[in-house]
Amino acid sequence: MTVFKTKIRVRYGETDQMGFCYYGNYAQFLEVARVEALRECGFSYKELEEKGVLLPVRSYSIKFLLPAKYDDVLHIETKITKLEGVRIEFSYKISSDLGDLIATAETALVFVDSASMKPIAMPKEFRSIK
Repeated sequence: MTVFKTKIRVRYGETDQMGFCYYGNYAQFLEVARVEALRECGFSYKELEEKGVLLPVRSYSIKFLLPAKYDDVLHIETKITKLEGVRIEFSYKISSDLGDLIATAETALVFVDSASMKPIAMPKEFRSIK
């Protein structure tokens, strides 16, 4: 599987009283990485939504290994690990500039028709993703 790479810098407002990147921000970081990975594959969330296809998150899990802090640059490696039926699944590795592994994560999303809000088969174009 192809590895997609995204960089995100931790902003001051994303840290907590301990000076660590607040854990709730990681879902947004993964969303940025996921959207960019799909963009590199030739797909745009915006265009999917315009065609009536939504991709809500079905599940999300993360394991924190080290804290990220203000001004750290996070390197997110994203892989599409499963693409079948109505689902697309991703795995992530988040590392520091020094190469230290900060966290690992997984998300599963479902292709949904925007009118009926029911799961649908993945669009045919997605079959080309490797």
